[in-house]
Parts: sequence; structure tokens; C-alpha cells
Amino acid sequence: MKQATVQTVYEWVDRLAPFETAMEWDNVGLLLGARERPVDTVLTALDLTPGVIKEAVGLGAQVVVTHHPMLVPLRRLDEAEPQAALLCAAVRAGISWIAAHTNLDMAEGGVNDALAERLGWQVTETDGFLRVGDFEAPRALEAVREEVERALGWPVWRFGPAGAKVRRFALCSGSGGSEVQSALRHGAQLFLTGEVRHDAALQAVSQGLQVLAAGHGATEKCAANALQKHLQSCADAVQSKVRVFVSRTNPFA
Repeated sequence: MKQATVQTVYEWVDRLAPFETAMEWDNVGLLLGARERPVDTVLTALDLTPGVIKEAVGLGAQVVVTHHPMLVPLRRLDEAEPQAALLCAAVRAGISWIAAHTNLDMAEGGVNDALAERLGWQVTETDGFLRVGDFEAPRALEAVREEVERALGWPVWRFGPAGAKVRRFALCSGSGGSEVQSALRHGAQLFLTGEVRHDAALQAVSQGLQVLAAGHGATEKCAANALQKHLQSCADAVQSKVRVFVSRTNPFA
């Protein structure tokens, strides 16, 4: 195979989560860098942060592929501004940046499927961002909350009675509060998401849909693993020597 480039990595990401399927407001694709630049090392992460850039430099990575893009537009690269400083640091390090956001949320094998797999929940229906399925038997809401907390390693908020019995679930990672009505249409008794507005949670519970809010990052950190697995598979399939790593940087540490 000829030398892999930033464009090669872009095309591999596009196979998993076609960029054209992203929401109109989203900012996905190649956000920084030159498509023709040679690549032998890739780092996947949830966000591009100073720590991730440092980690990429340590690995010798030429590309960082993240789930979250830059959504706030910049009018100038004044390094007194954190986002501008971040981009300038990436440029100085020679790092290109590709983001797959809502396209990866919806993709088969993307974020929401990876979240269901992490939890060990069997998905039987897909509807946009939503994943739906059924537990083998009804379970107490509090027992499910505890299970999710152990699986994700993050505090989980419960909206609904501890003893409420749930069998049919719907899940949507990240800010999934807008999917409450979709979950109800699918007959779900439990809705798992990252974060949900107070009024949306009230509305859901009043209609018999119990809610678990497990943290935006906690429900989406599996995105980096899904990207790593896919990209390494693409590289191996064409016998490329590209190595793909998952970031271990804690953005809040």
C-alpha cells in the first residue's frame, strides 16, 4: 500500500460514519491540517485538549480523531483565547484534527452502539440517535442505575422511583434529552442518556418513562474506542503500518 495520509484517515472515518449524514448545524470532517500529509500514527479521543495534544506529540501522532468538534466559531487566532491557543498548539506540533460528531452518534457501530455494548444491553431497534431493546425480565430502576454506574465508572442520576420496574429501554449518549418523545413512541420504560434538562425529565417521568442521566462524557468516551477499533481494522486490512491509539488523558485532571 502507498503511504497513508491525512486524507486516508479521513476516508477511513467516513466509512464508519459518513460525514454527509451529520446534522446540518454540526462541524465535522477535517478541521485542521493538510490532507496530503503522511501519517503513521493516529490518536483517538473524545475531545481535543492541551493534554491530548501533549499525548499525541509523545506518541508521534500526526492526526487526532475526536468525537467532539469545535462548535464555537473563531474570528481570530489570539492565543489569549483558550480555543485559539489550542489550535495554535496543534499547528506548532504538526497535528491534524478530524472530528466525527453527530454522524458517529447515528452510525451503526458508532457511539450509541458502543455504549450499548459497554453496558451489555442488546439493541433490537435503531431510530436515528436512539437505540432500543428489552431486558430479559423487568428490573428495578435503582438496580439498573447501580449497574450503569459500575459499568461507566461515573455517578448516575436517577429520575423516577427506585423500585419502578423497567424492561424496555431506550438510550442516547450525550445530550439526549430531546429524544424523550422518541423513546416514548418506542414504548420504552427506561431512558438512559448523558444529560437531560429538568423539565424534560419531569415530562418523561410523568408519562411513565424513568430516566437515568449518566454523564455526557461518561456515555460518550466509548467513541474513542469505537474509532480506534475501526481505524486500526482499516489499516490492518490494507496492511498499512499505521498505528492507532486511544487517548488516556483525563480532560478534567
